[in-house]
Amino acid sequence: MAHAPGSRSAASRVFAVLLVAAVVIGALVAVYLVVEAQRAIRAEAERVTAATAIALASSPDVVSSLSAGDEESATRLLEPYATDVVDDAGLDFITVMTAAGVRVTHPDPEQIGGQYLGTIPAAPRMITEEFTGTLGPSVRTIVPVLDTDDALIGWVAAGVTTESITETLVRRLPLSLGITAGLIALGAGGALIARRVTRRIAGDLPPGQVRDAVSSYESIRTLGEALRAQTHEHGNRMHTAVALLELGRRDEAIEILTETSRQSQSLVDQVTARRHGDPAVGALLLGKASQAKERGIDWRLRLDPDTPRSPLSTVDSVSVLGNLVDNAMDAAADSDDRWVEVSLTTAAGGGVVLEVSDSGPGVPAALREQIFEQGFSTKPAGAQGRGIGLALVRSVVTGAGGEVSLSDDPTTFRVVLPAAAGSRRQGS
Repeated sequence: MAHAPGSRSAASRVFAVLLVAAVVIGALVAVYLVVEAQRAIRAEAERVTAATAIALASSPDVVSSLSAGDEESATRLLEPYATDVVDDAGLDFITVMTAAGVRVTHPDPEQIGGQYLGTIPAAPRMITEEFTGTLGPSVRTIVPVLDTDDALIGWVAAGVTTESITETLVRRLPLSLGITAGLIALGAGGALIARRVTRRIAGDLPPGQVRDAVSSYESIRTLGEALRAQTHEHGNRMHTAVALLELGRRDEAIEILTETSRQSQSLVDQVTARRHGDPAVGALLLGKASQAKERGIDWRLRLDPDTPRSPLSTVDSVSVLGNLVDNAMDAAADSDDRWVEVSLTTAAGGGVVLEVSDSGPGVPAALREQIFEQGFSTKPAGAQGRGIGLALVRSVVTGAGGEVSLSDDPTTFRVVLPAAAGSRRQGS
């Protein structure tokens, strides 16, 4: 069968959706890894600068050099020391300064003797900040140097430039990109598997035709069950009548056959009274009446003869009505007062209102949306495939521009559909 131009198979759409999802997830993971790496690198820089500044501020050489008050002598002693520590700790600078902030050491010798660029706390305490100094923006920690009497004699600042932090981040990017590529590759592999599985089930049919195929199956299933029940009921009555005739109980046989004819004719009259009735839907209603009687359920039917034709096809009409009735009878079978009522009336705006009510225990509020999801069911799975009916009902109804809702007291599924175009013209 040829498909409409531009239509894509369900398998291809599943593949495309999963592949896009994999790429999006991979991109989000990449962003997260980069942001997390940047945070970790900055936190590591703050930790290293703080640890180094604290260690130097406690060094006897630094304390004794600053206590002497000779800046030139302190520079000769501490500059090589600071340079070695910078190399060992992987920092960009260590600045030792006097209590007034005059530099004693600096990576650039020309800056020695100048004023420290950065925040010097008013009281002796450690602070970590990002500040733009002579080497550019940097993360730095400044720690006070105290003498044996805890008097402030100087400061030690250790820092890492943001350029170095960026370089470290760039070195870690290949790992993040590798993880991202791996996730996308796994997602693409999963999408390929999903496409293959979907193609085995649905072939190359577009999603709309897949839904139509499911609707056709559900329509045939529920109509077949209804007709089977009707045939079974009539067969039982005929067998009973024949047995009574063989026993010579002619009046009782006639009474059974008359009652059967009367009940069937009453239902037929209601179904055929509709001007825009669908024969297949009528057959379904007659069959479901027999199925309800077979299960000991009181069958109630209210059909407005002036109800316009719905926009649904025969297959979709049978599928929607049959699934709602099947669910109602399953629910009613679990109650003491067993009954199911089907109502078909005209909506205020000229559309079609289908209501299927039952005497069942109802649907918990927490599950009212879940029951319309594909694969969800409050009953165990069986040969008929639980979890398809209500999801299919919502898909068919919304696809036709209608809506389906659920209410309590009694449990009622209400379907509102616009009238078919021909019906609206006839009514105008």
